[in-house]
Amino acid sequence: MQGIWKETIARLERVRLEQVSIVQKLENLVPRYSLVGDSIFFSKEQFPWTEMLEANWQVIRQELDQVMPYADALPNFQDISPRQSSIADDNRWKTYFFCAFGYRSQKNCDRCPETAKILKQIPGLKVAFFSILAPGKHIPAHRGKHKGIIRCHLALKVPEPKESCRIRIADEIAHWEEGKVLLFDDTFPHEVWNDTNDYRVVLFLDIARPLKFPLSLVNWTVNSLVGLSPIIQVAKGNHESWEQQFEAMLR
Repeated sequence: MQGIWKETIARLERVRLEQVSIVQKLENLVPRYSLVGDSIFFSKEQFPWTEMLEANWQVIRQELDQVMPYADALPNFQDISPRQSSIADDNRWKTYFFCAFGYRSQKNCDRCPETAKILKQIPGLKVAFFSILAPGKHIPAHRGKHKGIIRCHLALKVPEPKESCRIRIADEIAHWEEGKVLLFDDTFPHEVWNDTNDYRVVLFLDIARPLKFPLSLVNWTVNSLVGLSPIIQVAKGNHESWEQQFEAMLR
């Protein structure tokens, strides 16, 4: 039995290393194939669906307001995705997941039906969740590993003063504005501060980067492999366990 277990671990590690190699090669090719350029920030004009997102931000905010009374019971990011423990090791970064690389939280979507409908209209959507930062939370510098993804934040709740609630990406500082999107490449080092006395909440989205063929096909394959990876499968299991506990609490 021990031999089978070691062989399984070795196989999973080989798969992980193969995925890392593919992602690194993809990252090197992105500047040449990207349909939206290769920059730190992107404009909403490059992503027409963001107009629909901003137009409906108050609808999404209303559903967020129904979730926020249960903020303490929501899962910490690292409780869902253990790999986040290097940047989230306390209970001040809460999550409310809708979907992630093929996994869909039906119960969470049912509690926020209008948000779920809006998310279905976003092309290339890979990840969506309410990202909830408690007062005083600092997310240390880190970077994403997959340049085939564009990150989008729709600001839903931004406490004042805005200078104390900010994100640094590379050497630029940005501030969220309620009802507005912030689009950026998360493979640049970035960190976040909420040095206020209230929660900061964004609708956190990862979108497949628009690419020219054939890199678009390669990117689709990489994103599909991510959905099948042990990282996502573990996160799925953790989220389903939380859902069962949360449903029991609500009864």
